[in-house]
Amino acid sequence: MSIAHAQSAAMDEQTANAGVPHAKWQVWTGRVLSTLAVLFLLFDALGKLTVPAFVVEACTRLGFPIHLSVTIGVLLTVSTILYAIPRTAVLGAVLLTGYLGGAVAIQMRAGSPLFETVFPVIFGILVWAGIYLRDCRLRRVFPMR
Repeated sequence: MSIAHAQSAAMDEQTANAGVPHAKWQVWTGRVLSTLAVLFLLFDALGKLTVPAFVVEACTRLGFPIHLSVTIGVLLTVSTILYAIPRTAVLGAVLLTGYLGGAVAIQMRAGSPLFETVFPVIFGILVWAGIYLRDCRLRRVFPMR
């Protein structure tokens, strides 16, 4: 990420949070959670784009056509990038929620173990927690009382 892009992202975040009280720990915790989510999702997308043996095995086990792996990798990459950009983060989170919901459905259909089925739900919570903590506008729309 270039310095100009980082400064622009910081200014977008400051504008989003202007005039709304927030604790510094919330913003930083949100940034850390969002960064972890982005790194993992990009790693997952890379696997779908490069189609190594473990991805082929997983697709076969889940009954998913391997030729769709690259398309899914592109969709995951685009959704993750949208989530990583402050101005489009909510759109990215919504798209990732749909993607992760599809992952749950596929795991359930395949009869996967509980952890493999619940993991996308946990990850969706991580994605939304990250954006919720770093964006005061979202906290105004969905206040936690």
